[in-house]
Amino acid sequence: MPLLIQNRGLDRLSSTAELFDKNPHLQENARTFRSKPLVDVDPKCLLYVQQREFAATTPADNCVSVIGSDDATTCHLVVLRHTGSGAVCLAHCDGSSTWSEVPLLVKAVTSLSNVCKEGRLELHLVGGFNDDSKTSHKLSLNILAAFHKQKEDIHLETCCITEMNDIVVNGRHKPVLYGIGVNVKTGEVFPASFTYKGPAEELRAARTFTGGQMADIYDSCKGLVKIGPCKWSPNLDIAFWLSQNDDTILKYLSTSPMAEPPHFVQHMKSTIQFLLEHPDSDSLFPGGQPQLYHRSEKEHWERVSQS
Repeated sequence: MPLLIQNRGLDRLSSTAELFDKNPHLQENARTFRSKPLVDVDPKCLLYVQQREFAATTPADNCVSVIGSDDATTCHLVVLRHTGSGAVCLAHCDGSSTWSEVPLLVKAVTSLSNVCKEGRLELHLVGGFNDDSKTSHKLSLNILAAFHKQKEDIHLETCCITEMNDIVVNGRHKPVLYGIGVNVKTGEVFPASFTYKGPAEELRAARTFTGGQMADIYDSCKGLVKIGPCKWSPNLDIAFWLSQNDDTILKYLSTSPMAEPPHFVQHMKSTIQFLLEHPDSDSLFPGGQPQLYHRSEKEHWERVSQS
C-alpha cells in the first residue's frame, strides 16, 4: 500500500510545492513544528545518529530516551514510528542510496513491532531547504517516492522539508531546523541540538567520508552501539585539505556551502586528520569485529573490551 496523507494515497508528484498545495494541513503542521523551541538534549539519555546512519528501539529501552541527529542542510532526517508498539527509528539520509535505505528503516520498525496487532506506521520528515542546486528538492521527492513503494501503509504526519524548512538570512537561503530528536517513550518529535555526537564520533564520520553505506548502529535488545567494521584504503592525498582555507573546504566538500553550521570546516578537518592517523582501517577493528559501546554506570557510552 502507498504512503498515506489523511488516509488518502499520495498522488504522483512533480514538486514539493505541489505536495503542499494539495495538502495545506501539511504546511500548517510544518509551520507549527518549526516554531517549537529548540531542545538541547542531555547526552545521558541520548543516542546520536550521524549522516548515513540509523537507529531503532522501543519504549522498553533502559539505555536510550532520545534518538537524535543534526547538522542536516540538504540532508533529511527521517523518523518512522509504530503507534502500537512504540518502536521508533531515526535516520539521517543524504541521498546516497535512498531506494535501498528506506526498506531498511521500515524493516527496523516492523521487526520490533511483530507482536503488536494494533497501531499504524507514522512518518515524520524534516530537513532540506531551497538550495540553488535543488539537491534538497530531489531528495524530498525521492524519499516520498521510496516510502510510497513500500508494501506497508505508512501515514505521513510531519513534513517540514525543503521550502517549508527554508529561511532567508542576509539574502541567503538556509534551513530553519538543522536537527531533531524523538522521545523514545512518548514518540514526540521535536527540534533539537546536540553538544555530544558520540560515541566514536570521528570514526563514524570517517566511515561516511570514505563512502560507507547507510548503517544500523544500535542493537536495542542488548543496548549496544555498534560501529563497523569499516574499510578504507590509505590516502595521503587528503592531507591537502588541511592546508586549505575555510572557503575552499566549504566550496568543494559541502553540498550547501552557504548554509553549513559554523563547525562544519573543523569537523571536516578533524575527520581528515583521523583518517591520516589511521590509514589502515583494519587496525581499529581487531579480529574484524565491530567496536561496541554500552551505557556505563555514569550514563556515558563506554567502549566494551572484546577479548
